[in-house]
Amino acid sequence: MRSAWLRSITATRPSTGTGSSTGRPAAITAIITQNGNGYDAGFVESFWTTVWDFHRERTPQTEAAVRGALNLEAIRWQYLTGVADPTLVDPETWLHDFALVSRPGNDAVQVSLFADYATNPPLYPRLHEYLRAGQVPLLAVWGRGDEIFGPAGAEAFATDLPGAQIHLLDGGHFLLESAVDEVAALICPFLAKL
Repeated sequence: MRSAWLRSITATRPSTGTGSSTGRPAAITAIITQNGNGYDAGFVESFWTTVWDFHRERTPQTEAAVRGALNLEAIRWQYLTGVADPTLVDPETWLHDFALVSRPGNDAVQVSLFADYATNPPLYPRLHEYLRAGQVPLLAVWGRGDEIFGPAGAEAFATDLPGAQIHLLDGGHFLLESAVDEVAALICPFLAKL
C-alpha cells in the first residue's frame, strides 16, 4: 500500500513545480524531489550532450541522436543503470514505457520535450532565489547511480537551503523502482514534521 501511495504522489519534472513555487510561494508547504534536477551541477554530461546539441542546432543528425533515447534498450538503460540488483526492477516498467513512447506520433512529442528541456536551466535562478528567500523544507532523495541527473544535483540544494535533507540511496534514475520502501521511510517522517 505504501509503495502504491508513494508512486501515486510522484510529480513530473521539476520545471513544472518551479513555476508553481515561484508564482505562488505561499502555496508550497514543502518540496520532495526524487532525481528532479534544479541545478546545472546535476546534469550528467554523457546523457545531456545530445540534448544540448539538439537544442542548439536542429539537424537530422542531432535529432537522430536524441531519438536514440526512445528505443527499447535506451529506456531499459534508464531503469537499470545504477541499480545494484536489476532483479528488483520489474521488466514491465520499461516495456510499458517503451509501448507508450512507441504510440503513433508520440516520438514527435518526445523529441519536442527534449528540445524544450533546454528552456529549464534559465529558470533555475528563479528557483534558487525562491529557495533562499523562503527556506521551504526540502527532502532530496536521489539515486546515487543516476546517469541522467547525478548526485551533485541533489547536493546542490544545500547551497540555497542549508537545512535541506539530502539522501543518496543505492539506485538509479527511477529510484522508486528499486528502493520504494527506503524512499517511503524517508518521506513519511519528513512529512510528519510539517
